[in-house]
Amino acid sequence: QVQLVESGGGLVQPGGSLRLSCAASGSIFSIYDMGWYRQAPGKQRELVATITSGTSTNYADSVKGRFTISRDNAKNTVYLQLNSLKPEDTAVYYCNALIRSAWWDNKPNDYWGQGTQVTVSS
Repeated sequence: QVQLVESGGGLVQPGGSLRLSCAASGSIFSIYDMGWYRQAPGKQRELVATITSGTSTNYADSVKGRFTISRDNAKNTVYLQLNSLKPEDTAVYYCNALIRSAWWDNKPNDYWGQGTQVTVSS
């Protein structure tokens, strides 16, 4: 069993910063891509940023230059630094990871965290 646990959300004023963390635990043989998605009220879940095991990154155009994704493979953790936050960044942020639980698994499985609320408001 694999769990992803997010932390770091909260209420912040426009222009402020937050750092989200997501730690993977449980039966883990290898972690491939990790990423962050978000879902605002009444909208579909959208990609925010992803990072490969080789630390190549990809960002949504709306967050480029403001958000930074990183990972610590020794801790099975992915981070998202959110700077210059805007009210339109308000959403529940979800962690995602592609994880192979055992060496005998033919392919990795997709896992999601429970989400952490980020609210940007004055």
